Amino acid sequence: MDAPEDPTHHLALAYACQALGDSAEAFAATDRVLALAPSNLQALSLKAEMLAQQGSDRAVDFFQAVLKASEQVEGELPAEFERLIARAQQFTRDFNEALADRIRHRIGALTVVADGAVSARFAQSVDLLCGARRLYPSAPRLFQFPELPVVQFFDVSLFDWVEEFERAADSIRTELIGLLARTNAPVVPYLQHDPQRPQLRRDPLVGSTDWGAIFLWKDGVLVEEVAATCPRTVEALERVPLVRTPGRSPNVLFSLLQPGAHITPHHGFVNTRLIGHLPLIVPPRCGLRVGNQVHDWEPGKVVLFDDTIEHEAWNRSDTIRAVLIFEVWRPELSSAERDAVNSVFQAIDELKGRQAGWGI
Repeated sequence: MDAPEDPTHHLALAYACQALGDSAEAFAATDRVLALAPSNLQALSLKAEMLAQQGSDRAVDFFQAVLKASEQVEGELPAEFERLIARAQQFTRDFNEALADRIRHRIGALTVVADGAVSARFAQSVDLLCGARRLYPSAPRLFQFPELPVVQFFDVSLFDWVEEFERAADSIRTELIGLLARTNAPVVPYLQHDPQRPQLRRDPLVGSTDWGAIFLWKDGVLVEEVAATCPRTVEALERVPLVRTPGRSPNVLFSLLQPGAHITPHHGFVNTRLIGHLPLIVPPRCGLRVGNQVHDWEPGKVVLFDDTIEHEAWNRSDTIRAVLIFEVWRPELSSAERDAVNSVFQAIDELKGRQAGWGI
């Protein structure tokens, strides 16, 4: 007489009652299943369908529960569950689209609207709520300074050095073109194999100039040969608050991405800095994704982002893409905190008996 405590027994009863049109008993039997097995996909799906048929606003909660429960199943799901999951996905998408439309209708007169446009942060919150985007955390590979805001792309208007730096873009581009015209242009693969460091995955760009670099500063050291050819670039960068960590920073380079090249998703080393891009040669179909936002470079316009958030870049054009990359301190850090962060890495290098750059 174990049947009353057997979820299978109650599930069969629920399906039978639904087929007979006895919705009250079908709900009761389904609830008995879920009391015994709260993650039962079939019971969750059945209750969601019955609520949807009644026009209940609770239906979406149970369809969402189907999706969450399916993620907890170890191994491959039985084929018969695929229909249930597809139905839950479609219902949830439809609900989220309707919700997004309702929100857009209601926010027209709210204070989040400035100059006729919703703030980017608020717009992203709606996308997150409605499942149009996912949230990407900061996940530095080496060092995390706590309690810093997680911001994907920073508003460059908040940085007083940007406007002057952008005015130097034409001169910087001219100097880069001069470098590239040389038969012995100092281009090296940005990613290089280092047998002294563990490599947990093979990146096809390692050792390849498909992602090439011409360094102005490398691990804190000025590359004199390149600097001599690019005096305006060096002059402009001297007025930028570059990260300066002995043996590690600054790192500044012309990043050259060949046609068809793809820098796959990855995370940076430390969240105490921002990565800056000054786009110089940017053909169509080139892009940069940081977290859930995609940015299309505009020549001569600085981009600042947190590279400890998953990011990737691509060149889907048929010509080279060139960007000047540099690193600046996070504006939230005081000068004392910046000195303290530098002390951390000096201590690491002293203990390891060598200086180890972290790159960009």
